[in-house]
Amino acid sequence: MMRAEVVASLDEQAAFSDGWKRKNRYYYESVERIVRFHVPPGSRVLEIGCGTGDLLNALEPSRGVGIDISPKAVEIARSRFPMHTFLPGDAENLPLSEPFDYVILSDVVGYLDDVQRAFDQLNRVCHPRTRVILTYFNYMWAPILRLGERIGMKRPQPDQNWLAPEDIQNLLSLANFQTISKGHKLLLPVRIPLLSSLCNRVLANLPLLRGLCLVQVIVARPAPVPVAQESLSCSVVIPARNEKGNIEDAVRRVPAMGSHTEIVFVEGNSSDGTAEEIERVIGASPERDVRMLRQGSGIGKGDAVRKGFAASSGDVLMILDADLTVPPEELPKFFAALCSGRGEFIHGSRLVYPMEKQAMRFLNALGNKFFSIAFSWLLDQRFKDTLCGTKVLRRSDYERIAAGRSYFGNFDPFGDFDLIFGAAKLDLKIIEIPIRYRERIYGTTQISRFRHGWLLLRMCLFALRRIKFV
Repeated sequence: MMRAEVVASLDEQAAFSDGWKRKNRYYYESVERIVRFHVPPGSRVLEIGCGTGDLLNALEPSRGVGIDISPKAVEIARSRFPMHTFLPGDAENLPLSEPFDYVILSDVVGYLDDVQRAFDQLNRVCHPRTRVILTYFNYMWAPILRLGERIGMKRPQPDQNWLAPEDIQNLLSLANFQTISKGHKLLLPVRIPLLSSLCNRVLANLPLLRGLCLVQVIVARPAPVPVAQESLSCSVVIPARNEKGNIEDAVRRVPAMGSHTEIVFVEGNSSDGTAEEIERVIGASPERDVRMLRQGSGIGKGDAVRKGFAASSGDVLMILDADLTVPPEELPKFFAALCSGRGEFIHGSRLVYPMEKQAMRFLNALGNKFFSIAFSWLLDQRFKDTLCGTKVLRRSDYERIAAGRSYFGNFDPFGDFDLIFGAAKLDLKIIEIPIRYRERIYGTTQISRFRHGWLLLRMCLFALRRIKFV
């Protein structure tokens, strides 16, 4: 079908859009829920192929702009949602060039004459932190969708492009975009009490069934742009409880990174004189920028990390465990990976290189491997070691995680999963760096295998409910 015929067809259908959406309400509500999971309210959002504007409005943007090839659809969208901006235009020749936080293409790529050109155009409306979110139908469903059109259950559509997720990723790569994650949603696109929830929240996430889902989701970002390491300052936060014998080594061994490096100890009501040792080392190390915070009434590493990050001033935030089982000398690798742009959330993996004999007990290692598999599936990003304490991210990204913390709540006594879950929900590019895991020299581990193992199982269930089964 020629482009003029497509526009004429869409113009004709625009007046009946609400009727089709009522008839397939469950499908449209599901797509809205999928996209809303990725887009925090208050973001700057551009939707390409916005139709009559319902999805854009549901995202609650601080600035919302919709573009559609159908002038009639744009006219309806303007009348219904005057708080947003709607423009007639073609995805292959975008009529604007301002940057947005999120660019949405929902059920659009099938209509495009030149998908690669359309993806090239996205560079005009992206800044380095923009996320592009695409939804597209699984071509295995084409016969069923055609049948739905013939019996009047689905909006008629022209023949669409046959694009597998791998095709879309390839075209995004050619347009200088990097895929962050891909997923499959909606195994049963109609509302049947109980059965729809079972199929779409549970069965659709199982390995053999997910490939049968109707909706394919891809999240991408502009290809990374490196920044000079000397342009960023760094804060190393060290939660410390009963770690007196490690304090001096920590200060001595943390390397200088970026334009400035500060060390922030968060002292957790120790009984071995850790606080006094920190004060002594601060006085003996005038050449280093070292501070101490008292954890006060707070409990757990998670509370300590949050307090340390809140008090830090660096552009880059790091966590270093005070037991020094992850050598401080490894931190420049994390800093370099972040500055390179290859990753936005960098965390360590202790399960690659051989460990010193007492560094990790057998049951701990076994549990770590189990949870790495579980969380790789839960978050659709690969994790080899979810429990390594060393994590690095930009302050600006941490502030976004903190702003969206209400979605998960204050659930994590460790501090690791608060950050991992938050980074995954924001679609940050997560990468791992293998490190050498050393045996503790001073003190004893504060991890209880069984009590903390039970907490980790609870977190898996929590992630199922809040991330996987949305």
